[in-house]
Amino acid sequence: MNNSSKLKLMFVVASRPNFMKVAPLVKEAQTQGIKFSIFYTEQHKSELMTGIFAKELGLPDADYNLGLKSKVKGTSKLRKGFALINSFNKARKIIRKDNPSCVVVVGDVISSAYIALVTRSLSLPIAHVEAGLRSFNNKMPEERARKIIDKFSNFLFTPEKLASNNLVKEGKNPKNIFLVGNIMIDSLINNIKEAEKMEQFKKIGLKKQGYAVLTFHRHENITKRERIKKLLGILDNLSKKIPVVYPLHPATKRQLIKFGLLEEIKSIKNVKLIDPLGYKEMLNLVLNSKFVMTDSGGLQEETTYLGVPCLTLRTETERPVTVEVGTNTIVNLDKNKINSKIGEILEHKYKKGKIPELWDGKTAKRIIEILKNENNTNI
Repeated sequence: MNNSSKLKLMFVVASRPNFMKVAPLVKEAQTQGIKFSIFYTEQHKSELMTGIFAKELGLPDADYNLGLKSKVKGTSKLRKGFALINSFNKARKIIRKDNPSCVVVVGDVISSAYIALVTRSLSLPIAHVEAGLRSFNNKMPEERARKIIDKFSNFLFTPEKLASNNLVKEGKNPKNIFLVGNIMIDSLINNIKEAEKMEQFKKIGLKKQGYAVLTFHRHENITKRERIKKLLGILDNLSKKIPVVYPLHPATKRQLIKFGLLEEIKSIKNVKLIDPLGYKEMLNLVLNSKFVMTDSGGLQEETTYLGVPCLTLRTETERPVTVEVGTNTIVNLDKNKINSKIGEILEHKYKKGKIPELWDGKTAKRIIEILKNENNTNI
């Protein structure tokens, strides 16, 4: 990477949220005439979950597809082992063939960590966008993934100061840490005008500021029947105060069916179950809502930027700035705390929040400039 004119980047896309994080980087690379490729691990492979996002964000087709979650018959460790070895070898061949100057990995998805390991084995530089975020809950697959990616990355691009501090405490070289802002906000700013025009909430039969949005799909939430039952109790109570719209993630739906709870949630009046939405449709829904209840990291960030109250249905967050500066409150599935905060929201007594530093829509530009600047390369 001694000559920026020869810079070639490989952007890794692993899951649905990754599209929003890669899109601004791709756009900036195109603007600056930088060569790039897109490597899709296919961790979420469906039109419903990913195809819509890629199209509406204007991303070109992927240059490479891994198919990491390939259909392997049987569940034996031997079969899984062979599948993993085959995927590793395939990924290694793809990256070697493409020969990028740097592999750019975003977020905290397991297959992204997998690609970081493969890239490391080839002794190629790795850049991690959203580095340093920590929930300090090692049971979370996302926490383990982000630690692995950070461990092997040469460029650690952080969205907030606390993330940078986390990396320093873990012994990372400060020269490799770059506070660049929040890449998700780049996508939000780039798409908010179109999202505002969509009026998705009206299509669902809702009134502006007259409903709440719910998302609930984290592994630690949906794999435990008692947590889903708690959520249903909270929904039953909440729906008597305000309509709730719930875009149902396929993984959550599978768990609801497994635990025999799908019909129960369907029976709760004033709760509208809908299919997952495209990025702009969801943005329109959030923008016009009274508040959001979620276990999604991205929504914690988006609501903070938009000034929409957010109640996070987890015991912790890897995005503490959304709580300390923004509109987010950690409530877990504590019925009393949730009722108290909803009361504050409905009575217009909830905190207002502010937009954190560098959440200005210029994160992608800062990242690309750093990768171009040979004086800042630490490889």
